[in-house]
Amino acid sequence: MKGAWRPAALVLVALLLAVLAAGGLAVARGEEPGGIEEVWIALLGPPDLGPVEFARLARTPSRSDALACAPDICPRAQADAVPPDFAVPGARLREIVERVAEDQPRTALVFTDRWGEQDRYVARTAWLRCPDTIAVEIVGRGEGRASLALYIRSQAGCPVPATSRARLDAWLAAIAVAAGLESTKG
Repeated sequence: MKGAWRPAALVLVALLLAVLAAGGLAVARGEEPGGIEEVWIALLGPPDLGPVEFARLARTPSRSDALACAPDICPRAQADAVPPDFAVPGARLREIVERVAEDQPRTALVFTDRWGEQDRYVARTAWLRCPDTIAVEIVGRGEGRASLALYIRSQAGCPVPATSRARLDAWLAAIAVAAGLESTKG
């Protein structure tokens, strides 16, 4: 009986090695045709998870996400952080967010609401290129002041909560520095 298992075990090991090799090749190809990005799209759909209605947002505990939002903007969701009111006008804050996004690795603008105040980005992790959708909405706070709501959510299959929260903290810090530098100039 022991001898019968040996050929089956060898076949299973060979299959496992073939799957690992194919996965490694897909990761190595990255965004090229046949790369890991095409695998994610085939398995999970488009990486952009769509718009966020911050006033109605209710987070689910099972998702890998992170939220920075003031209670008056997101009354139904528990935020991980509350962004400050920045001493820059809303249009300028939106430009600052765009510049911060451009400086982030593996991040691209995927949607901009030309008449509204919400933009969406897709950012990918370094190794497996798991996509995160980042929705940013600018909120006016009176003459020359603005705040924002920033929601990062990962596609199913890439649940790395620490990554979403670290990304949120990095974006908020970079935005605060850029907005703070501008408010001291004016």
